[in-house]
Amino acid sequence: MSTPEATPESFSLSPFYLLSSPVSPVSLTKSHHLSLSLSLSLSLFIWQLASSEAWIAGEVELGCESFDIEKSVNMLRLWNGSHQQVNDPLKHDDKINEMKAAIGPLSGRSLQFCTDACFRRYLEARNWNVDKAKKMLGETLKWRSTYKPEEIRWPEVASEGETGKVYRASFRDRSGRSVLILRPGMQNTVSIDNQMRHLVYLIENAVFNLPEGQEQMAWLIDFTGWTLSTTVPVKSARDTINILQNHYPERLAVAFLYNPPRIFEAFWKIVKYFLDNKTFHKVKFVYPKNKDSVELMKQYFDEENLPTEFGGQAILNYDHEEFSKLMNQDDVKSAAFWGCDEKLPHCANGRSGAEVAPEPVSVTPVAS
Repeated sequence: MSTPEATPESFSLSPFYLLSSPVSPVSLTKSHHLSLSLSLSLSLFIWQLASSEAWIAGEVELGCESFDIEKSVNMLRLWNGSHQQVNDPLKHDDKINEMKAAIGPLSGRSLQFCTDACFRRYLEARNWNVDKAKKMLGETLKWRSTYKPEEIRWPEVASEGETGKVYRASFRDRSGRSVLILRPGMQNTVSIDNQMRHLVYLIENAVFNLPEGQEQMAWLIDFTGWTLSTTVPVKSARDTINILQNHYPERLAVAFLYNPPRIFEAFWKIVKYFLDNKTFHKVKFVYPKNKDSVELMKQYFDEENLPTEFGGQAILNYDHEEFSKLMNQDDVKSAAFWGCDEKLPHCANGRSGAEVAPEPVSVTPVAS
């Protein structure tokens, strides 16, 4: 199902527009219209990344170039009303075994990918509904067989990372999670396909470097230097959402939005009323020289590891050459992990990801 194209009139009738902008609805300009669309799309984007059940694939399609706010928030209301988690650990184990039986025998990379932790993430993403989780995982296995994210190598996407717009940090959070730093203001290319491959590569790399027993990562999204001119098209955001929500469920533990436009937080506070408490608190808004923000970051990160840009004590300038060396090293380990030959990709059967997980590699930041 597709939502109709939003119009200035639809925004002027929306109470959410009135709550989030001091501009009179009558004087809504194209610039304001775009700002609101982008703000809402970001809110929905972060919500879907953070939520334990994203919009069910096939039931809702973000196929429009702009969003109708009221229709979008109504979808949140419908979603939240039917969102009930199964909290009995014994039932969790039963559901995992049931899903294994439903999926049937696996081999090769699918066998490596489908660990118990993987089944758990997909079940959580579908409220422990085995049929829905099976369908979701089946689509992921089909996508991975064609997109082959584990075969992407750094030299293929290195040009996308020259400005450091997305990279894996050399530090972890206090829970040992991998950290991805995203800087929307550092966008340097125009190819949506290449941008997507770059992001998928780094998500795979972040997952590859997770310590044993940890399934989630943290994101630091730095909006310094961000303007409307550096914003990705809505179609690109939609495609990103589709891949991340459908093929990397329950991978995001927390997202920190550093120095974002205030309108983003205004929209997120509206979305709050349609989400469970756990989901809402996965998204954190952080502002420079704000004491509460500094204390918040200390709860999640060691000060000596956290860059000064985020209120820490470390100097962590992105060095593309050094980061490339690290990624090339990880590529060798990834190829060995998946049983891939660099010249003729193939896969060895028989071992699960948990049995052959590599040691994480990181670079220590320089303390100031």
